[in-house]
Amino acid sequence: MKARQTGFTLVEIAIVLVIIGLLMGGVLKGQELINSAKVKNLAQDFRTVPLYIYGYQDKFRALPGDDSRADTHVCAAGSTSCTTLGDGNGRIDGDWDAAVGSPQPESVLFWQHLRLANLASGPTLTTDPSFLPQNADGGRIGVQAGGAGAPLGVRGSHAMCSGGILGKYVVQLDTALDDGDPTTGSMRAGTGSGTTLTPVSTTNPLDEAVAYAVCLGF
Repeated sequence: MKARQTGFTLVEIAIVLVIIGLLMGGVLKGQELINSAKVKNLAQDFRTVPLYIYGYQDKFRALPGDDSRADTHVCAAGSTSCTTLGDGNGRIDGDWDAAVGSPQPESVLFWQHLRLANLASGPTLTTDPSFLPQNADGGRIGVQAGGAGAPLGVRGSHAMCSGGILGKYVVQLDTALDDGDPTTGSMRAGTGSGTTLTPVSTTNPLDEAVAYAVCLGF
């Protein structure tokens, strides 16, 4: 007598394939939602920082970081040593990703002046390990003067940059805030650091797996 063979029926296989398809669809949709939320978070940084600057200017008639009277503007009454003064030349000097140093670059003092003025959240002591702000991808956020020395040639009085942003988010971010092309417009992307960023171009094409600095002029 022949042994009876057992196995899955076509109906059972079809059911399993449907379940697998539903699971894969759910995973992909979930990842899409996570990516969308991250882009919204990154975009919010670019929307918020200019508001910080305008709020400080409206309140003190000076630029945060550059404020030559910051001690009287943001320090507690009777104290004039809570921060360092800027030079008051109307520019936020220093690279957007400058490190905490001595003396402090105005691009670093920028965050301290804002926080002491209660316009932005975060630690006010430059010695705090989390003093320098980061974006949702863990990259540095910074501001510096615009003009001829602006990173990636962005136009405007100021330049805000956000580093460590994966290429797969760059176009989505540019679409949300500019013209959808990271090689043109007020928002641009590049590789490197400081003001020596190499812009995205035909010879330096955008790669989804590579981290970029994205800069916005305003």
